[in-house]
This record gives sequence, C-alpha cells and structure tokens, in this order.
Amino acid sequence: MNNTWRIAGVQMDVKLGQRAENLARIRGKLAEAAENGARLIAFPECALTGYCWNSREEIAQVAEPADGPSLAALAEDCKRWNVFAVVGMIESAQEKLFNAAALIGPAGVMAIYRKTHLPCLGADRFVDAGREPFVVHDLGGLKIGINICFDASFPEVARIFTLLGADLVVLPTNWADNARKMATWVPRVRALENSIYYLAVNRVGWEGGYHFMGHGSICHCNGDYLHNADHDQEVIFYADIEPEAARRKKLVHCIGEYEIDRVNWRRPDLYGPLTAPMPQPFWEHFQK
Repeated sequence: MNNTWRIAGVQMDVKLGQRAENLARIRGKLAEAAENGARLIAFPECALTGYCWNSREEIAQVAEPADGPSLAALAEDCKRWNVFAVVGMIESAQEKLFNAAALIGPAGVMAIYRKTHLPCLGADRFVDAGREPFVVHDLGGLKIGINICFDASFPEVARIFTLLGADLVVLPTNWADNARKMATWVPRVRALENSIYYLAVNRVGWEGGYHFMGHGSICHCNGDYLHNADHDQEVIFYADIEPEAARRKKLVHCIGEYEIDRVNWRRPDLYGPLTAPMPQPFWEHFQK
C-alpha cells in the first residue's frame, strides 16, 4: 500500500508582538501548502508571536492558552483542508509560560509540545522549561515527534523518538546567523544516526538585532537533503516521504559482510552515565 506523505516547511518572516498579522500570514501559507498537496505543514518557532523578548512581563502580554482563539482558527483551517500543522507559539498555562509548538489536525488541537532545553537567548531566558515525557503522535500512517530549536542539540531526544516509533521529527526553530552549523549539519546527522526523516523549519528576517538566516530543510533517513531551503528567503518547501523507509533500520550493503543497524545494535547496558542525575539540575534562567 502506498503511504507517501507530502510534508511542507514554511520558512517565513515573523513580526514581533504582531499576533494577528502573524496568524493571518500563517493561515494564508497553510492554505497555499494544502492546495499544493501537503498533508503536514510546519511553521517556525514562535511563529505566532516572535522570539526576541526582553522580559517575562512582555512575553505574558502575547502568550495564549492552547484553547485560545489563534489555535481555534488554525483548527478550523486544518479541518477545512484535512491537514495537520505544527505551529510555534508562546503558551500560557495558569502561571506558567512556555515556548511551545502546537500540533493541530482536522479534529482540532491534538497536542502541545513545550520546549525542554532552553538556551540563554531571547524568550527562552524567561519562559518555563517543559518537563513532560517525550511523545510520538500517530497522524494516521505517519508517526512524528516534535522538538524546538535548541532541543536538536541533544541527540538523546531524537533517539528517544526513534525508540518510540517516530518516522519523522519536526523541529520549528529560530536559527540566527551564528547557528549556521546547527542548520547545515545537525538535521542531517539526526536523520542519519536514527534512520528517520527530519524536518527543520527556520524563519527569516531581522528581530531584536538578530538576523535569522533560513536554511530550513527536509532530510531523508539516509542523511541526504530532500530539500535545503534558500538563505534569507521566504519559501514553502516540500518533500514526499515514505514512512516505511524510516522503519527499515537495518542497512544491508553486502549480505553478511557489510550490514549496519544504528538503532537495534545499541548497547544500553553500557550507557548508564546518560541517565545519571546532573550535579546541578536546570531550574530555568529567570528568577522565580
């Protein structure tokens, strides 16, 4: 049975604090991608709000709950077009604020992923760290995990998604010029070492004195680019992926002589230090 999925990344500029304008552009680009056959459409980190904030108080003014009007509007669009979307936002949840990504489908908001690893940069200096276990979501033939930006620096997370059955990791991100190595190396490596597809969706434009460079990408589970988006250009980029390819972990180049399985030939009996407690646990950058 053919289970090909067309996926899309929307590399776009974002206006700091202009939630209504950003939402309108997201909705327009979602419709365009859906019209071009995409079944899963991903947007950058903090696409609804912008990223370069200077206080927790500022962030609170643009944050929105998961049941707020922005995601409700996007849920209507996903139902209309019968598509799934991953959209970066600042989420408010009681007294907490999170750098989050919403997974939305034809039936509404399916999940909220809260960024786990927080750099000392932009909004991440002031938000709360996500603490929920990593989860893989089945879209009906395509299984995805969601991370955000700095999360990609930690190979353990992509490996966990792989062990949970993910075919694809979706990474909304805000990579500025200094992160060029992250944009050009890490998605391909995460794809190769886990034999999964990897979709990284960066933004473009200037904000808070930082230039965001683009270079979003879709990587095959063999580490090759299926698409590498242009530098500093707004674009919707696409690729057709086959989830079954990501489920074939054993690579046989020559039977009995040259075979590779980077997932099932692990040695977890030797990996104890990976789960040892940190001497100084992370307690957020801001002062509570």
